[in-house]
Amino acid sequence: MQPHEFWQEFEPEGEAPEALSFADVYPARLPDGRVLRLPIRPRAEGGTGLASLIISQASFHVQESLAKALAERAAEFSPEVVVGLPTLGLTLASAVARRLRHERYVPLGTSKKFWYDEALSVPLSSVTSPDHEKRLYLDPRMLPLIAGKRVLLVDDVISSGSSAAAGITLLAACGVTPIALGAAMLQSDRWRETLSALDPSWPEKTVAVFSTPLLKRCGERGCWMA
Repeated sequence: MQPHEFWQEFEPEGEAPEALSFADVYPARLPDGRVLRLPIRPRAEGGTGLASLIISQASFHVQESLAKALAERAAEFSPEVVVGLPTLGLTLASAVARRLRHERYVPLGTSKKFWYDEALSVPLSSVTSPDHEKRLYLDPRMLPLIAGKRVLLVDDVISSGSSAAAGITLLAACGVTPIALGAAMLQSDRWRETLSALDPSWPEKTVAVFSTPLLKRCGERGCWMA
């Protein structure tokens, strides 16, 4: 596949056979059996890789399908408001809120506006930009929208769990504990340890459309194994 062709369409059920090793593409299988082919990105330390999803580059059809599937999973928690994590989580959070028939959603951000309160911010880092620490902010004007509400916190991908943990910590500073955490993709199981350190119940309160494993290099160059 060409780089611009990823995340544009699903393949029908059964079209991508199950396999133990892969070249440069990982076939992620959705609950309904459809397959979304994802590029494999080598990690900086070498020897391992991760299947990648950049939802803002996905076709509208793929975006809406993932939002629909996540909204269906999250509906069991009866969320009253969706809070989105930046940057790519905002695309999914907005679509999930619409699927849940909400009138709006609450976006968190990394750009500080002059009226923001520093007390409503926490440090933020991510797998895709590990050396660039930012801060995560909540616009103080959004506080009435989440106070006393059943909050669903949404990100596009949960990998190490650091971004999700920052979101949970920021909401805690606002007096809010999310009732669930949602994502399109759980990227390996590394997030479990991070979120469990906040509260052992978080893995059970985390829902996603699909999961992908941490991949390891095979003997052959360019080959990956789950």
